[in-house]
Formats: sequence, C-alpha cells, structure tokens
Amino acid sequence: MPAAPIANPLPPDVRLMNAVSALLLAGLLLLAAGLLLRWVTRLPAFAIRAIVVEGDVTRNSVASLRANALPKLSGSFLSMNLQNGRHAFEAVPWVRRATVQRVWPNRLRVKLEEHQPAAYWEAVGVNAQSGASAELLLVNSFGELFQANLGDVEDEKLPILAGPNGKSAALLQMWKRLQSLAEPFEALRDKSDAALIKTGARPKVFLATLGKLADFTPRAMFAKNFYEAGGIEAPTHDGFNDQAEMIAAFKKSGADLACLCGTDAAYAEQGAAAAKSLSDAGAHLSFLDDSGF
Repeated sequence: MPAAPIANPLPPDVRLMNAVSALLLAGLLLLAAGLLLRWVTRLPAFAIRAIVVEGDVTRNSVASLRANALPKLSGSFLSMNLQNGRHAFEAVPWVRRATVQRVWPNRLRVKLEEHQPAAYWEAVGVNAQSGASAELLLVNSFGELFQANLGDVEDEKLPILAGPNGKSAALLQMWKRLQSLAEPFEALRDKSDAALIKTGARPKVFLATLGKLADFTPRAMFAKNFYEAGGIEAPTHDGFNDQAEMIAAFKKSGADLACLCGTDAAYAEQGAAAAKSLSDAGAHLSFLDDSGF
C-alpha cells in the first residue's frame, strides 16, 4: 500500500502574507459596514419627525423648549446619543430631570420633571474677598439649588435661606420643621383677619402686669410677641398702682383674655388675689413663667 503524501508547511513569508490579506479583508468589510450604517442612519426615512413632550411643563412653553433644547440635539433617530439629548433638555431652565426615548420609526418621547421652588438661596461667603454680592438662586423641594428667572416666582412669597455651599438641603428641612411649628399661629392669624373684617377689630389680650415696670417687662414683652404672632393684640403699659386700677383697666380694654405677667416673687405675693379679681371681672386667665404659658 503506497504511503500517503505528506503536506509541506507553507513558508513563513507566505503565511504572513495570508494573515495580512485576511486582516485587510476584515478591515475593508468593517469599513464598508460602517459606511453602510452611516448611510442608512442618514436616510430621510430615519430623520426625527416629531418630539412628544410629557410630564411637567408648567414653567416651560413649546417656544422655550424649542429655543433652548433643539439647537443642542444632533443626529437622526438611529444615531442620536440619548444621553446627550437628556442633557440638552435638562439644561432648559426649570427642568430638573429629563428622560429621552426613541419611538419607532422617527419620533422621540421626552418626559420632563420640573423644579418645584421652595425658597430663595443666598450663599454665605461667596465673593467675600472681592466684596461682590452673591447671586440669588432658588432651592427646589429636594433642597437642590438651581437657576431660573426670579420673576417667575415673585408672587409666591418664598422664604429666603442663607448659608454656606452644600447646606441648602439641611436648611430647607430646618425651615420646614419651623414652618410646621408656626402653623397654629398662622391659623390664629387667619381667624384674627376674619374677625378684623367682620368686626373692625382684632382679638385682644389684656396684660395684667404685677410689680414694677423693670420687673415685669421681660415677661410682658415675651407675652406680647407671642400673642401678636397669632394676630392677637397685646397692648403694653407702665403697670398699675393696685389691683383696683388693674381691674378698671381690664374692663376698659374690652378684652376677654388676661395674661398675668410678673416675677416669681410677684406671683407668690399677688398672683392669687389678682387672678381671682380678674376672674370675677369675667377674664379668661393665663400666666407666664420661665417655661412659657
């Protein structure tokens, strides 16, 4: 039986030529595929024909979106970079977050989330060395800073927060907690306003001071500020010579509520008798000590 022929290996230079030829062919095929893909993406059939905007559009109009976002969009339906498209819409004033999706065959769907203004922001220490004033920004409901036309919120009575950079969220939360504490006073002020419209006068509290002017002034001024924060008038005076003069002043004041204001020593010495006299005169009583009412 004759022996099978033994194939001789190709010379090294031939193998190298074959490898180079294969690489060149692969490169040409990839180049052709890239050119074909580029040609396809530029076909009029894949040009973006419409952009559908959904979500929050309270602060932005079609004109503002067209002027601010469209010039930054590039590419066709197939070639557009969606992340760049998202950045283009998020650069529009009042837009906090945007999502951009392709809708076959030639549309984009954009969903917008707008900033909800919660306060003005004035950074502390900005341009301190140059003496220039800091630019007034806005704080959204998440405590994030953003820039927008301040004229858009001039009727919204936003608070002004001020602090170092990076503290806007913490200060907004602090403001919200303080605001919740102030809600009872706001409710009282609303009732006081209604009484003023109906009767021509606000509710009033009579400050029944005990002792000398210098002694009762700290607590009397605290009581005045406390009541007037809720819309209740609290007229001040220089004190009374005796309880008879106090009761006469209470009856003349037209108030139903009386607040005893004095030192602890004055309460111990005169408080019980003054409270009884005021109660007999028809007053609803409260008193003030170091812990409040």
